[in-house]
Amino acid sequence: MKAKILLLATLILTLFSCKRESGPEPVDYVNPLVGTLSTYNLSTGNTYPAVAVPWGMHFWTPQTGADGDGWTYRYDATHIRGFKQTHQPSPWINDYGAFSIMPVTGEPEADENRRASWFSHKAEKATPYYYSVYLADHDVSLEMTPSSHAAAFRISYPAGTRAFLAVDSYGGSATLTDVNTVCGWSSQNHGGVAEGFRNFFVLNSDIAFTEISSEGGTLLLELPEGQTANISIASSFISPEQALQNLEEVSGGFDAACAAARAEWNRILGRFEIEDSNLDHLRTFYSCLYRSVLFPRDLSEVGADGIRRHYSPHTGTVEEGYLFSDTGFWDTFRSLFPLLNLVYPEVSARIQEGLVNHWKESGFLPEWGSPGHRGCMVGNNSASVVADAWLSGIRGYDIDALWEAVTHGAHSVHPTVSSTGRLGWQEYDSLGYVPCDAGINESAARTLEYAYDDWCILRLGEALGKDENELAPYRRAALNYRNLFDPEYRLMNGRAADGSFRRPFSPLKWGGDFTEGNSLHYSWSVFHDVAGLAELMGGDEAMEAALDSVFLMPPRYDDSYYGFPIHEIVEMTVMGMGNYAHGNQPIQHMLYLYDWCGKPWKAQARIREVMEKFYTPWADGYCGDEDNGQTSAWYVFSGMGFYPVCPGSGEYALGTPLFRKLTVHLPGGDLRIEAPANSRDNCYVGTLRLNGREWGHNFLRQEDILNGASLRFDMVSAPNKGRGSEEQDKPYSFSRP
Repeated sequence: MKAKILLLATLILTLFSCKRESGPEPVDYVNPLVGTLSTYNLSTGNTYPAVAVPWGMHFWTPQTGADGDGWTYRYDATHIRGFKQTHQPSPWINDYGAFSIMPVTGEPEADENRRASWFSHKAEKATPYYYSVYLADHDVSLEMTPSSHAAAFRISYPAGTRAFLAVDSYGGSATLTDVNTVCGWSSQNHGGVAEGFRNFFVLNSDIAFTEISSEGGTLLLELPEGQTANISIASSFISPEQALQNLEEVSGGFDAACAAARAEWNRILGRFEIEDSNLDHLRTFYSCLYRSVLFPRDLSEVGADGIRRHYSPHTGTVEEGYLFSDTGFWDTFRSLFPLLNLVYPEVSARIQEGLVNHWKESGFLPEWGSPGHRGCMVGNNSASVVADAWLSGIRGYDIDALWEAVTHGAHSVHPTVSSTGRLGWQEYDSLGYVPCDAGINESAARTLEYAYDDWCILRLGEALGKDENELAPYRRAALNYRNLFDPEYRLMNGRAADGSFRRPFSPLKWGGDFTEGNSLHYSWSVFHDVAGLAELMGGDEAMEAALDSVFLMPPRYDDSYYGFPIHEIVEMTVMGMGNYAHGNQPIQHMLYLYDWCGKPWKAQARIREVMEKFYTPWADGYCGDEDNGQTSAWYVFSGMGFYPVCPGSGEYALGTPLFRKLTVHLPGGDLRIEAPANSRDNCYVGTLRLNGREWGHNFLRQEDILNGASLRFDMVSAPNKGRGSEEQDKPYSFSRP
């Protein structure tokens, strides 16, 4: 009993040592369990509780799934198998370099199934910087806290029974090198690594171990009973020596590491300062912001000589400089990277430097990197990520190398990873679209994204002063979206090489010519020329009616391409918003397109509906895959009251702010967003004042806010149909600058 009381006191002291007493700070609103109540058939985020620091190289998480299972942690699980170092960006991409530890008591047991323990969320505390849980079957309490390359653990074993620690290298190697130290490596991966890949790790304990067994890469160690073991673990993709160097990050002990991780989270999350009484909104916002600054992860490590290096997943060699990975640009070009460019430009500069290194080491920019090129999704949206960063004023890297990279990627495809570069580029360059009868799936989605990517290359080239002869092909290709507009249906459709449109055509058919969506979703993927799209549709009123129809029709679908309703389809059907599928990325900008129709109040109503219904701070808090911060960044931007519909344009489309007062501490000055009358009913913008002047447009320019600004929204309960209705109020379009 005394031991239990002492243990409880230790846990309480740990929490207070990591938390100030003057009131909640930003990190206190974060719930890392948001999105974990997911299954293969229905995603509420497909997340796991990442115990990490922002953009950290290694994350740690409790593991409820079997070794190798992409669903690492599920909220409805009853047992924990271990505590895993993970690099997984998505269950669909899965993990690499993983290994785990698991305390065991009673009898020695290394098998992951038999050593698993019952746990309850009532005896679990999850924060970004600290995690603790009681393992009922072993009568053990475990705490962990992270740094970028290491982690500290405090494991309290009970008296009166034998105590063990299982170190599972996932089929690699784990060796007791002295009584306090384990060294090992994991080569577990699902692709994207060079031959010979290893994640080297070192584990140090303040209590001596005795080896019990070592088999199949799992090392079982015994400790004296009734002790609290302080264990530090670090790893490196470079070398065992670098792993030992990385261990210095937690050399000050558990409490110091915990306080440092908490401080770092508050520093990053604290760029946003909110004054509002709606606790659920605060929790949802900061939980989304937490997800927005996890990926892409920084794979670089600083050696004892002070030089920053990284393991190259492309060559298997060690190179100097930054390298970021574990993100899919098909998802994240839309709002995640624009958010980093606006609020965390110093991180964006490092990411761009890392892209230079990807290009130099592999001959391509990544489209889905984890950690090297992975075959997933469509598009050539690295062009957007590069262009938007430069056009947003990010500097400090070799932009000439990136210009060479984006132009190369526009007219080539990776020799072994067809989603890197442009699959179908020859047909696209000759016909102006990827034909649907050329054996290339999702041809219409590729064409629409390639056209936007060509516009991005054009915009970047103009900013770099490139010759018009070099830019002319991209200027023409930026309009290639027109080639897929089917005038009979007034929607985008697949088109054969002979020029004929696909027949029969169903706007409800998912997949086929489109990617994880249908024509009703992808027809809006003309980010750079919404006015041109409206013209094809028959004008603003016709486009408005087409937008309305997506919400008004029942959630019917055609799943014949897949043969069953994929989880994205199911997520659309259960949300009660017609055929609008916010749970997947292609349509997430669509709500803002009412700004181009001169009907911003329709955007405001729909945006607020999605923020209120589709996002919560609980385990089922998302309406589909969270996807590396993209779905979260949508909420962060929308909570501010604007959104980057077209990254690279230098503009944001206006929506409806969520909070009564929000201050964004930008490097150039504070952006103050006030909406004193904001409420669930008052979701409409009556008037907006920018720096004290009335602003009637449906957009904001980056230049107006980068160095600080004041936005004051007069929120009302009924639409102001006279505001934002004129031609000059529409945001940017390529065909109508």
